[in-house]
Amino acid sequence: MNNTKRIMVTFFAVSLTIVTVKAQDKPAQSAEELAKKLANPIASLISVPFQNNTDVGIGAFNGSRNTLNFQPVIPISISEKWNLISRVVLPIVTQHDITAPGVQQSGLSDALVSAFFSPAEAKNGLTWGVGPAILVPTATDKFLGTEKLGVGPTAIVLKQKNGWTYGALVNQIWSIAGNEDRADVNQMFIQPFFVYNWKSGAGVGGNFEITQNWEGKTTAVFFNPTISGITKLGTQMVQMAIGPRIPIAMPENNRPDFGIRAVLNFVFPK
Repeated sequence: MNNTKRIMVTFFAVSLTIVTVKAQDKPAQSAEELAKKLANPIASLISVPFQNNTDVGIGAFNGSRNTLNFQPVIPISISEKWNLISRVVLPIVTQHDITAPGVQQSGLSDALVSAFFSPAEAKNGLTWGVGPAILVPTATDKFLGTEKLGVGPTAIVLKQKNGWTYGALVNQIWSIAGNEDRADVNQMFIQPFFVYNWKSGAGVGGNFEITQNWEGKTTAVFFNPTISGITKLGTQMVQMAIGPRIPIAMPENNRPDFGIRAVLNFVFPK
């Protein structure tokens, strides 16, 4: 096992330990309260989402790609006024007929590790967070990652009022080390989002995922509308969501005809 994999395994073990400890002996929260917190990516709430994206009809070989994003979110109170929200996105990818007909790649893609310093209390429903983002070259196949270590800033701002949550997340990554034979990373990601939640915890909303590759001079845009709800699996609170992935703009060699997103989010109320 190489050093990168050891680091990721250790992170998962520590994350699950923190989740288990913090989830013990906490009072129950209503579905409405949980839905409101889950609509806020920097809320003081431990969650472990598994987001599955399936895209079909990709490129010249009519390929398909399934990406399962493991995205634990762990808030840490660092003072009475400030929180530190840690967030990891680790993609697990299986793709067919992308690089060549009849060829498959499976494994990890690159991980994105973010940390947001955020006020502990929102003001008039408005909250924000800023911090660093790190691109970690965890990909197990050269076709699934950049082979580059990257860093940059990330920020989020959002407003919650009358059942609505709307805002935007942004990050910019520049590569600073890695395989010199691979292209440099100079990429911006922007994610405007909105959702309306009812008192039952059900919700409807969506987001745009805009990736601007400054190095390759390409832009990719997806629109992801979803419906969601909160329920229990045994004693475990979970949020489920599903919806289409609609490609708006992207390079023809990587454009899918259509996609589907499904999310299972394990929630650990504080």
